[in-house]
Amino acid sequence: MPIVNRRRPDREGPALVLPASPPEPEPAAAQPGAALRAAAGRVLASWANERGDALNEGEAADVMRWLLQAVESAWAGDALPGEGRPQAVILARRFLELLRAELLTEADGLDGVPGASVLVAVLRAIELVQGTFDPDWSDYFGRRLSGPDGLELVVDVAHDMRSPLTSVLFLAETLQRGQSGVVNEVQRRQLGLIYSAALGLSSMAADVIELARGGDQLVEKEPSPFSVTAVLESVHDIVRPIAEEKGLKISLVPPASDHRLGRSQALSRVLLNLTTNALKFTDEGYVEITARLSGLTKMEFAVRDTGHGISAEAMSNLYQPFRRTSARAGRSGYYFSGTGLGLAMCRMLVQAMGSDLKFETRPNWGTRFFFELELPPASEI
Repeated sequence: MPIVNRRRPDREGPALVLPASPPEPEPAAAQPGAALRAAAGRVLASWANERGDALNEGEAADVMRWLLQAVESAWAGDALPGEGRPQAVILARRFLELLRAELLTEADGLDGVPGASVLVAVLRAIELVQGTFDPDWSDYFGRRLSGPDGLELVVDVAHDMRSPLTSVLFLAETLQRGQSGVVNEVQRRQLGLIYSAALGLSSMAADVIELARGGDQLVEKEPSPFSVTAVLESVHDIVRPIAEEKGLKISLVPPASDHRLGRSQALSRVLLNLTTNALKFTDEGYVEITARLSGLTKMEFAVRDTGHGISAEAMSNLYQPFRRTSARAGRSGYYFSGTGLGLAMCRMLVQAMGSDLKFETRPNWGTRFFFELELPPASEI
């Protein structure tokens, strides 16, 4: 006999009818069909469209029908049905959860309930079927990132990262300076590490946002008067906790003529990225930030470190945000390099200001990044 599902009195539409169980060659106590179909009938009879999906009762019954076939196939060790797989994945998962709950809570009171071992096997079959409806998040994110709003999604994530990281930077520096109370040397070092990590993440988030905009979009549409020395000192203040934590000295060499006409925000961004990278790859010695006149209206900026220098292998993809590495070949084989991303941004910003980012490096001497900008003198700021 087919199972006729009890229809809720406040619902319109035909009663849901499930097909009768096929003949079972083995005793009912050794088969899952009777209990499973009874549970399915109760689920459908009490089911309400919780999400308001565009599904009627007949379509819901089709989903349940496929699920019953799939569970019985999984229980028997057969392949799941290839046709009729529900497109309503969330509903299918919900039905499987309700089926599991029905079998667990009412198993003792049903006629023809299988033995404990069969019941466990049926529950395992339900888990197997439900596993086939688990979302493939890697595929999901891949589709989202490659979709029309993928770039916007990346920028939104980067924006969401930057705000809390800015708070971390401010609090770490405040604590490290002892403005909230006395801190010992161990705590000061730990706060320096926190500051360094937060600054690296904040810089990467900012670079992602800029790269998504094309990398060469200058915030300042027109040049304006600014103090070169003030820019250098601002960069020094930001990276000072990192230098102190590593025991490195930061030297500033300001220009003889200070007030200039240019784009100070882009310049500050480039110098900050170059200095952060220099500190990252320098274990002892110093990092020097220099600004010197190279002509009446031109000024050369440079960031020099006393690190180990850049290897010939690294030079080939120095400005690439994604770099190949054997260390992570077991995963994707690529990693998202904060250094590479930062250098790529520096190069594009320098080009947007009408110049080119260059570097020189030697083993045990270090590395020097430099560029020259057209900065006419400014009479006042």
